[in-house]
Amino acid sequence: MANQDSIRRDVLLEEENKKLRLAVEELSVLNDIATAIASTQGLDELANLIIQKCVKHLKVEQGAVMLLDERDLKNPFHTMVRKQDTALNVLPFRLDAQLAGWMIKNKTPLLITDLIKDQRFKDVASAGMNLQSLLSVPLLLKGRLIGLISVFNKKTDPGFTLDDQRLLAIIAAQSAQVIENARLYQEEQALFKLQEEMRLAREIQMNLLPASSPQIAGYDIAGRTHPAKEVGGDYFDYIPLNDHSLAFCLGDVSGKGMPAALLMANLQATLRGQAAREVSCKICMERSNRLLFHGTDSTKFATLFYGILNAERHELCYSNAGHDFPLLFSAGKTPSRLKTGGVVLGFVEDFPYTEERLTLNRGDLLLLYSDGITEAMNEHEEEFGEQRLAKTVQKHISEPAESIIDHILGSVRQHSTTIPQMDDMTLLVVKRL
Repeated sequence: MANQDSIRRDVLLEEENKKLRLAVEELSVLNDIATAIASTQGLDELANLIIQKCVKHLKVEQGAVMLLDERDLKNPFHTMVRKQDTALNVLPFRLDAQLAGWMIKNKTPLLITDLIKDQRFKDVASAGMNLQSLLSVPLLLKGRLIGLISVFNKKTDPGFTLDDQRLLAIIAAQSAQVIENARLYQEEQALFKLQEEMRLAREIQMNLLPASSPQIAGYDIAGRTHPAKEVGGDYFDYIPLNDHSLAFCLGDVSGKGMPAALLMANLQATLRGQAAREVSCKICMERSNRLLFHGTDSTKFATLFYGILNAERHELCYSNAGHDFPLLFSAGKTPSRLKTGGVVLGFVEDFPYTEERLTLNRGDLLLLYSDGITEAMNEHEEEFGEQRLAKTVQKHISEPAESIIDHILGSVRQHSTTIPQMDDMTLLVVKRL
């Protein structure tokens, strides 16, 4: 009898010692992770560190940290890092749709000792990643699922246990807030970088635009860009050719931000290089088009209206490369659109642009504008449009060019009072006195 009591005490003591060793090991693991986390700020580095510790201490072949992206309905879990402790080939890992759906619905740990036999997730086992067993726990933040920590293929018998599940759940609870903080920090840094890029892009754009209007006898000329929050590709310029001739242009380059600003700089250099040779509008367009085609990739192009004003002969030569048609206002006539030209610049390698010449009479007014003007929307999703634009000009045509621009921008603002400006608004007025 005494011998049996002694055996029971030994068994109980062994169980208590086992629990104690397990508790000490868990505390050691958690302290190890906590210490490492304290010196880590980057999201990728943090995820890699957590899964590295999990693979080591849980004695598994593979592990992954996956973050939930609720915007991606097809593949909601994006793998941050995947760690392998085997010589198996590293394949791209994407959580099976059924498994992802289960985790989103239940938000509880999932322990599967034999994936092949579990009919719920048989596609995971047959995905070619050599996964036999799985332990996955949610990363929860105030009850909200932000991701998962998953480990695969326990290397020791009897496979995954409830103790493993408890340890991984504790690690997940410890890691969730830290991972979320790192994610928010990463997003903040990305936003700061984007804002800095946008600031530089806007600075480049503004530096490319004319600082003042040209002074030409017999003409009143003014131009202005009203920038949106996001840097667009609107561009206008004046290029003096000689004492009585002026080249001017208004266009819109593809893209936003820094790519648009750099393309704009490229376009300005190209145009000024051609204008310096005092070539015709047709030749300037064709050469500029060819240079842009070869100097940029296939996604980069620009619309452009390019004109040359001879103030002695009051003659305008122009060519329009796919830009919104400028409006020519003459007394007693309906405004006419200047359409002659061709396709956008940089799209077709060799395009035969055309040009047209016309005479500007006293009181004639030429208005160039970007689509940010005519496409400005109101709360009823109605565009400002060409008709409203023409009426505004006709109402104030006797006023100076700068005042006409003020009235147009004021009318656009009045039209889209509650709708934020989505695109740059650019105007250029050439008025014969």
